[in-house]
Amino acid sequence: MTPAIDLLVKHNITHQVHEYKHDPACQAYGLEAAEKIGVPIGLVFKTLVVKLDGKQLAVAIIPVADKLSLKAIAKASKAKKAVMAEAIEVQRSSGYVLGGVSPLAQKRQLFTIIDSSCAQLAQMYVSGGRRGLDIEIAPTDLQRLLNADITSITA
Repeated sequence: MTPAIDLLVKHNITHQVHEYKHDPACQAYGLEAAEKIGVPIGLVFKTLVVKLDGKQLAVAIIPVADKLSLKAIAKASKAKKAVMAEAIEVQRSSGYVLGGVSPLAQKRQLFTIIDSSCAQLAQMYVSGGRRGLDIEIAPTDLQRLLNADITSITA
C-alpha cells in the first residue's frame, strides 16, 4: 500500500489498483503505464508540479501524451508566471519519487488543477505513488478528494 491507496480506502472511494513491472531504463513513465496496463493513452494522466510566481507550488494533472501550457496554468492559478518545479522541490513537497508522483496523499496538499479532458471520461488512471503502480479512479472522485479545479491547461 502507498499513502495514495490508503487515502482512497480511508475515504471509501471506488478505485482499482494496477501494478506492472517498471522498466528502469524507461523515462516515459505514463506512456509505459498505458502500454503495460493495456489501456488507451488518453486515459492515463501524469502529475506535474509547477512553481507559481517564483514561490508557491501547484499540481497539474494532464494526459500523458499532452504538454502542460505554463501560460494556461498560471492564468488558471491567478499567477503571473509558472515554471516547472525542480525535482528536489517535487520530491520534498509530495513525498514521492519522480515517475511515481501521485496527486493523492502528498505530504503537502497543494492547489490542484485537472485538465478538462478528464470531463468526458468515466475512469482515468493516475500514479499510485510509486513507479509501476497506477490507480483507476472516476475523475469526479479525484476532483472531489483533491478539491481540484478542472480547466484546460494543455498546450
